[in-house]
Amino acid sequence: MRGSVRLLAKRYNSSSSVCPAAVEATTAQVKVDSEPRPYAEVPGPKPIPVLGNTWRLLPLIGQYQISDLAKVSKILYNEYGKIVKLSGLVGRPDLLFVYDAAEIEMMYRTETDAPHRPSMPCLVKYKSEVRKDFFGRLPGVVGVHGEPWREFRTKVQRPILRPAAVVQYIQPIEEVTNQFLDRMLQIRDDRDELPNDFDNDIHKWALECIGRIALDVRLGCLDPNLADDSEPMKIINGAKFALRNIALLELKFPFWRYVPTPLWGRYVKNMDYFIEICMKHIDTAQDRLQKKLDAGTPESEFSVVERILLSDPDPKLAYVLALDLILVGIDTISMAVCSVLYQLATRTEEQEKMYKELKKVLPTKDTPLTNNLLENMPYTRSFIKEVLRMYSTVIGNGRTLLEDKVICGYNIPKGVQLVFPTIVTGNMPEYVRDPDHFYPERWLKEHKADYYRHPFASLPYGFGVRMCLGRRFADLEMQILLAKLVRSYKLEYHHEPLEYKVTFMYAPEGPLKFKMTPRDD
Repeated sequence: MRGSVRLLAKRYNSSSSVCPAAVEATTAQVKVDSEPRPYAEVPGPKPIPVLGNTWRLLPLIGQYQISDLAKVSKILYNEYGKIVKLSGLVGRPDLLFVYDAAEIEMMYRTETDAPHRPSMPCLVKYKSEVRKDFFGRLPGVVGVHGEPWREFRTKVQRPILRPAAVVQYIQPIEEVTNQFLDRMLQIRDDRDELPNDFDNDIHKWALECIGRIALDVRLGCLDPNLADDSEPMKIINGAKFALRNIALLELKFPFWRYVPTPLWGRYVKNMDYFIEICMKHIDTAQDRLQKKLDAGTPESEFSVVERILLSDPDPKLAYVLALDLILVGIDTISMAVCSVLYQLATRTEEQEKMYKELKKVLPTKDTPLTNNLLENMPYTRSFIKEVLRMYSTVIGNGRTLLEDKVICGYNIPKGVQLVFPTIVTGNMPEYVRDPDHFYPERWLKEHKADYYRHPFASLPYGFGVRMCLGRRFADLEMQILLAKLVRSYKLEYHHEPLEYKVTFMYAPEGPLKFKMTPRDD
């Protein structure tokens, strides 16, 4: 490892875009690595008998709230330093928080071709035990590891990650977004403000986009007369429940591992409904594919779902991929958009810069989007990146150690779950210059030398082979939404500032009562 660290330090010294402090920390690491300290000496909160550290997250007696996990990550760093051990968690391995960007880079760059992410035990139990009959040996990419993960990922990554596949969905996502903007206009009040529950409409837009990609169908989420018991609302509510109760199931109330609990029963019921929905729509897509094949339709016109169905005779591959994309994608994209729109509405200067860029690229409000036009919106893309740096929707990434490692000068045993808190490292002055300054330009090539940022400090989609599979579609959806919205409308926020909280994702908590007014040209 010492030789690898020297190579990284040498590379950093030749790069003008990397913080000098990061170089010093990396060089110092070489000295620490020569005499690693035992795992027992890693700093962190001390567990108590029986309850360990789980008590810290329990109701009434606990000192931490699930909704404040982003703050907890920062508190742990402030109290204990760049490596923190949270041990004694009922029913799960120790968590090791790593706040050193150089060490994070080392872990990513030296991992195997099938790394293990810290799994969601409740999802693992559901896929491997409760519904083993359905998932079999290829249970998807979420909550799956080793050879089954690699085989599944290999089968689906080419259809979903090829650039041409993303370009293919520009027009469909633009259609969904145009309908969403019409919906926003309709639900404004007499002050041109959006309602208290506008975040629900954002979820509907997100599901409509994901459904178009993962299920190859328009689900009708933006129908103004959508009933509470309609299929789209059941999917949205099910996804919210499944994701937003993971922290409760795994950190606060992990007792379902030993005895069935009502919360666990509801989780299983929700997941069963997702399977039912995915099978229904993928089977319909398979029928459409057969008709296209019979008609001699060229392969270039096939959708992502159709390409996956064409590559494997068993539709279960498409079932499970759709399930994973919907389960993780709805809340992730929705909460990211809530954050992006809130920052947009409260940052007038940056919004005007974006508008000037969009007006130059899009001569009229109705100019159809193309890949070339989207490529010419660097400031719009940089705005999204800056929001995700300062307010990362995913507060951290992680890995499960497959072998003993030396990290930050300590011997760390196999099986420990590493947490890389990007919400903290992306805002540390030694890795990002002026981190408290919201400055989208830092992501533009012409400003890179002036505003250094460590490449591994802010990784909202992760890194390496286990990066988010749907990241290109997520970026496309957010960029199309901003392009269509800001080119035609001005977004403002005139209420008390919102505080960011963690449900499953990190986003502003409270009514998104944006004022939306048409622009003159």
